[in-house]
Amino acid sequence: MSNPIASPVASPVASMTGFARTEGLIGNLAWVWELRSVNGRGLELRFRLPNGWEALEPAFKDSAAKALKRGNVTANLNIRRDSETRLALDPVVLDQVLALAMDLHGRIPGSPPPRAEALLALPGVMRQASADPAEERAAANAPVQAGFTQALADLVVSRQAEGARLAETLRGQLAEIATLRDLAAEQAADQPAAHRTRVMENLVALLRESPSLPEERIAQEVALLASRSDVREELDRLSAHIAAAHALLDEGVNIGRRLDFLVQEFNREANTLCSKSASVALTATGLKIKATIEQLREQVQNIE
Repeated sequence: MSNPIASPVASPVASMTGFARTEGLIGNLAWVWELRSVNGRGLELRFRLPNGWEALEPAFKDSAAKALKRGNVTANLNIRRDSETRLALDPVVLDQVLALAMDLHGRIPGSPPPRAEALLALPGVMRQASADPAEERAAANAPVQAGFTQALADLVVSRQAEGARLAETLRGQLAEIATLRDLAAEQAADQPAAHRTRVMENLVALLRESPSLPEERIAQEVALLASRSDVREELDRLSAHIAAAHALLDEGVNIGRRLDFLVQEFNREANTLCSKSASVALTATGLKIKATIEQLREQVQNIE
C-alpha cells in the first residue's frame, strides 16, 4: 500500500517580541551580543557598536533584514578586556636603572652586583602593556560576526516560540467569538418578525387617528424597518472573518498586517450588530463579542 501524500506543514507564526544573547572570549577580550525585539509597524534596526566596529554594521543590518520582516530590533555589542593585565618591559627605564645600579656597585667596594629581580621590581621598569585595538579587532572579527549570526538565529527561534503561544491564544479567542456569534444568531432569529409586528401595532394605532396615510407606503416603511433589524448578514460575515483568521494562522508567515486589517472588519460587523439589536440579550452578546475582538486586536499587534 502506498503512503498517502503528506499535507504541507504550516509555517510557524512569529511574534515581534524576543530576546537573544551570545558571548565569547578571545584572549583577554570578552564580547557579548544582546538582541531585543518588540512590536513595530515595520522593521526598524538599531545597532550600538563600540568604536572601531561601525564598519560591520551594514552587513549586520542586511542579515537582520533577511531574517526579520517587522519589529523594532536593538542589537548591542559590548566588548571589554579581561581583568588580567599583561606587563611589558620598558627598556629605556631599565637602561637608566641598570646604569645607576652599576655605578653604585662600582663606588661601594665589596657590594654584590645588582640582581635582575630587584631591578625589575623598581617602579617604572615594568608597565602595563597597551593592546593594539586594530590587532584586537582583527583577532575577534570572525568570532564576533559568528556570534551575531547565532544571536540572530536565536532571536528568530525566540520570536517563533512566542508566536506559537500567541497563535494558541488567538485561536482560543476566535473560538469564543464563534460561540458568541452562534448565541447571537439564536437570540436574533425572530428579531425581524418581532420588530415588524411591533411596528405594525404602532401603525395600526396611528391609522386609527390618521386614516389618510397610504397603506402601501406604510407597508414599505415597515419592510424597510424590519430589514434594518435583520442581523443575519453581519453574523454571516463574522463567520467568514473567523474562517479567514484561522486560514491566516495556518499560513503563519508575515500575517500580522493582514490579521490587523481583518480585526478591523470584525469590529465593523460587531458594531453594526449592536446598532441593529432590538433586545437586551442580543445587545449584551454583541458587547461581549466586541470585548473579545478587542482582546484579539491586542494580541494581533504582536504578530510579525
